[in-house]
Amino acid sequence: MTQGDANLHPLARAARNPPPGWQPQGIDVSVPSIARVYDAILGGKDNFPVDRAVAEELVAFVPDGREAAIYNRALLGRGVRYLAEQGIRQFIDLGSGLPTANNTHQVAQRIVPDARVVYVDNDPIVLAHGRALLAENRYTTVITADVRQPEEILNHPDLRSLIDFDQPVALLMLGIIHHLNDDENPNGLVARYRNAVASGSYLFLTHFVDHGAETADLQKAILTDLGSGRFRTLEEITAYFGGLELVEPGVVHIPLWRPDGPLPETLRLTEKMIGGGIGRKP
Repeated sequence: MTQGDANLHPLARAARNPPPGWQPQGIDVSVPSIARVYDAILGGKDNFPVDRAVAEELVAFVPDGREAAIYNRALLGRGVRYLAEQGIRQFIDLGSGLPTANNTHQVAQRIVPDARVVYVDNDPIVLAHGRALLAENRYTTVITADVRQPEEILNHPDLRSLIDFDQPVALLMLGIIHHLNDDENPNGLVARYRNAVASGSYLFLTHFVDHGAETADLQKAILTDLGSGRFRTLEEITAYFGGLELVEPGVVHIPLWRPDGPLPETLRLTEKMIGGGIGRKP
């Protein structure tokens, strides 16, 4: 066992190094989890065979498909750094997924050591990992909740203990709203979160981009394997920022959002798979 594994919550440690025949209590390991599939795509260890099988199937649809997840993760760092540089001291990371390198609190607290960060995810393994990793970080916590239950999240006592809604807040919705179907009113849900935060707050959102026939089979596979995963146009994604002032360059394919280095002249489908941006509440 490595020192890092020794520091993990027992549930998280068992998921990473399962003993023969181990079954985690309260988790159906025959059903893939969005957080764990994303972890598998990124090459993480905190997933089960069913999650890895789905990850392999999904990346097979697009050459270099894993890069789309890597681009999304890289944008997290750039976006959180931008927000901290604008003076944001509070972050709510909705659908945060499993911790990996350069998590929201790590990026923000390099710039603002006392930045408050609340992670929200519905996977209990995220909670297990988060509590172990954040045990000595009094400005950061993690709660288990579903993004589709905004009242439960916004009024959660652990969130309220860190977040002051009279002050600006950054709402992070990276790769989560595309898991809501149209009949779940994703526009109304995002608006509920937007309306809960003060003037000067920001929405940071990314989403699968619809490219017609190029992404139709991938969308079908995601819907079959995970039960959710809708591709929408950049125009539809932009609508989630209704009433906000978009930060330049607006809602774009994510490698184009304030890149740290040069980009290829022509973007491949992998680089156009996810779009997003940041908007400020006036």
